[in-house]
Amino acid sequence: MLVTADLTLALGGLVVAVLILYVTARKWQRLDIHKCVKGPLRGYLSSSYPPSAVQEKEPAPSPQYQGLLPPLRREFLQDIRQPICYQRIRCPPVTEEQVKRSILPMESNYMLCNDIKYTPTGFSTEDIKALGDFPDYATLSGVPLPEPYPEFDIAKAIPRPYRPFRWNYHQTMSLARLDTNWWLELENTYKERVAERMGLYRKCGKEVLDYLPGSELACKELMEMSLQFLCARYPHYFSLSRDKRFFNNGILGTVEDLQAAHPIEILMANIPEDFAIMLRDEKTGNYYLRAGATCSSLGWNLGTKMGLQLHEIHGPIPDYKEKMQFSMGRYFSKMPTDKPIQRGSWGLEVDMPLYMPPGDPHELLRLSQSPDLKLSDCYLRVDWQSLRRLPLSGAIVFNYRAVFTPVSEFKDEPGIPGLLVKILEEAKKSIMEYKSTWHVEHVVLPAFKQWAKEQEESGLVEKDWNVCTLEESPYFKGWEEKWHHQQGF
Repeated sequence: MLVTADLTLALGGLVVAVLILYVTARKWQRLDIHKCVKGPLRGYLSSSYPPSAVQEKEPAPSPQYQGLLPPLRREFLQDIRQPICYQRIRCPPVTEEQVKRSILPMESNYMLCNDIKYTPTGFSTEDIKALGDFPDYATLSGVPLPEPYPEFDIAKAIPRPYRPFRWNYHQTMSLARLDTNWWLELENTYKERVAERMGLYRKCGKEVLDYLPGSELACKELMEMSLQFLCARYPHYFSLSRDKRFFNNGILGTVEDLQAAHPIEILMANIPEDFAIMLRDEKTGNYYLRAGATCSSLGWNLGTKMGLQLHEIHGPIPDYKEKMQFSMGRYFSKMPTDKPIQRGSWGLEVDMPLYMPPGDPHELLRLSQSPDLKLSDCYLRVDWQSLRRLPLSGAIVFNYRAVFTPVSEFKDEPGIPGLLVKILEEAKKSIMEYKSTWHVEHVVLPAFKQWAKEQEESGLVEKDWNVCTLEESPYFKGWEEKWHHQQGF
């Protein structure tokens, strides 16, 4: 069965987060956490190594987390600056017990609630209505807005050179606290990517964009936080009208009426990033996929995942039930709003497939080692991922984007060829089958070996160095100089 997924569902990456182990959530340096598979459902197209048989697993039971809530954030209302509507908000303390007794049901629209209900982070429906549009999400979440980036030029911008390679490479995961300046990163393919994604939406509809009842608040909140980010980070390209109704996109030359389309559609039309929104079920405390926009999936699409619970989404991941399900569910239950995380999932591809639903002809390329394949046809695909909890709704949002790099770039990157040789030749077979790199290895491995040898001979890396995760991971030594040079500054 062909089931690939370079970052399965916005949630594949959710695997990411979970293993930040909520217990260590206060230690926000880069972590290497064991017992987590690499690359959210990355390449589970058991393409062939030749491929071994994929074992069907019994459905995992559903643990209950109804007694667990994330840290409450309602007390931070008093720190918001003063627009008139905020003065109407009453701020008496709210306890976890109050929240649990009157929690907003997962499928309920907050705008239609006549009785006061609370979100998992402790905000009442009355609070949220009084806050209105575009409140101070930085204060509410504890995550600051990004610093302005006035020198940013969309025509020259390329993504940071992500190389999230690690050794030892057997069920470890490297996680880091999100650098909030780079939550939504734009590059010179912006116009083309937005157009491509909008075309997919027109063609595929709910297979790539959908939202279920109860997701209204989370969708609005995510849209507003994303647009606030763009306006703060790239003020020379983006702005909101004074009444916050219109969004001006200077790159596309468009003006969006924010009341004329669904919030997720606004995101699709302006941000070339995939989003998946998970909401808490009030009966069990488990999280379900309730809204999203995903145009970068390999081997799945949003239509196959919508409405599923966390462990159902991650069913294909090796060892998920045995090693990760409990920790993942518990982490989701307790994840705070002020500790967003990030990571990268990677794979090696023929060309640059962005969207490859089940049955797509491109899948066939993974079933053989083509004798006609050229090195120039081979690319690194990195799905750069982040995970955060929204402050008002308490929803958990996973977002990611696909970044493609010709493998020829590795030639002058210290340690990268040698590290890849080590991974491709010595990593656990089942993990590499899951990642599906076999179909290009006959072309890339000889090149990587040659470049690794040349780097040792030239002194770029130490001779006979003990191959391991680079200190600069997820980058490489000298990456900033190379990245700046490629952009012309």
